[in-house]
Amino acid sequence: MDSIDPAGFTHLEADPRALLHFEWLQRRESGYDVDDFAEEVRDLARAIPPRAADCWRLLNRIEASVRDPGWPYDEDPADGAARAVDTAPPAPPARFYDRILGGWLGRCVGSTLGKPLDNGLRWSPQRIRAYLERADAYPLTDYVPVLAPMPEGYELQWGWPESTRDRIEGCPRDDDLDYPVLGLHMLEQFGTDFTAAEAAAEWLQRLPFLQTVAAERVAYRNLIDGALPPATARRRNPYREWAGALSRADIYGYVYPGDPAAAAQLAARDAAISHTGNGVWAAMWAAALVAAAFTATDARAAATTALTVIPEHSRLAVALTQVLDDHDRGVGWAQATATAHARHDHYPWGHAIPIACLASIGILWGAGDFTETVGLTVQAGGAAGRTAATAGSVCGVLLGATAIPEHWTTPLRDRLHSAVAGYDGVRISDLARRTFDLSRLHVLGR
Repeated sequence: MDSIDPAGFTHLEADPRALLHFEWLQRRESGYDVDDFAEEVRDLARAIPPRAADCWRLLNRIEASVRDPGWPYDEDPADGAARAVDTAPPAPPARFYDRILGGWLGRCVGSTLGKPLDNGLRWSPQRIRAYLERADAYPLTDYVPVLAPMPEGYELQWGWPESTRDRIEGCPRDDDLDYPVLGLHMLEQFGTDFTAAEAAAEWLQRLPFLQTVAAERVAYRNLIDGALPPATARRRNPYREWAGALSRADIYGYVYPGDPAAAAQLAARDAAISHTGNGVWAAMWAAALVAAAFTATDARAAATTALTVIPEHSRLAVALTQVLDDHDRGVGWAQATATAHARHDHYPWGHAIPIACLASIGILWGAGDFTETVGLTVQAGGAAGRTAATAGSVCGVLLGATAIPEHWTTPLRDRLHSAVAGYDGVRISDLARRTFDLSRLHVLGR
């Protein structure tokens, strides 16, 4: 079953073979008894042309499966809900605005750096290293160079002309950046007591349908069909535990600096539009990690704090604890990365668990050095743009904008290209200033 190539599907969010295949995977990874369906799923996933009616019938049977009572994890769906938070506002972080700007810039840098290599099927750590060594660019200390001619068998991802060394003219558009922009706009419109339905309405108003992927596109389609959150996350959405909601979460950490629980609460509310279970918890973890970075002594302390907002016996918490344990035992970066891939390669490469682990490895082994953090994260492969966006954001908050080396930020020209209506070409510094204005309402009360 794992030999199925998703690239063979017409469209992940519409092809019935893809929805069937990934729902079967989702159920299997969540402890459901679906092994007996494997052969039927394989045959239908490979059928050309697609046999849609057969796919829907089998999907109905899979959705009626039950969880194995001996499954070793505790993943109560109620833990994905936004929890009540009753905490005093934290003291203002040192260099408050500079660190918010550092988060935005770090996220932009990481997304841009990983964009040419953002395909976990094509770009393994070994393949990334081989390419970069050919270009005399290993380890990564600058944006990805383009080899001309391109070696046979190598192909950079589609966004490479605007995201590779000496070609960057402002931060290129990516959904990992669209969502924080949209989140900022939504917070300005509705405040921090927004509802998931209000956030979803902003998707329909400002986010083009074809600029969404995976769980977000399925949720968008469900919104158009008249569903409301949380039904939008659950209806025929096999990508509900992938990492889309994680990529939307940083803005809540920026707005609640030093208050991980409050940041996680907002991230959970947002995530409910398109995700469940570990997809929601990954968003909560990311928001808490960013919020903790404003006041933590180092990356390790922020990572430890972020774990406290997600269910202890979930697959995500167990996986992230394993990463922390590897770090504490002095395991080297290469071995930690190889181990993470070995532990989680049974998941699709867009799944929240491997993505959170690879981002965590970059943050921990980068040890507060910005270039090391984003470089190691991209070299680890997987969803390199998404993992490096999170890692760059956290490290940018830890350090502040003034500590990010200029060779990373200068090509961005303080401009962000975005698919969010009204925001293409927005100044990154303006986004940071508006975020700061929201954040100080919480921290300073004014």
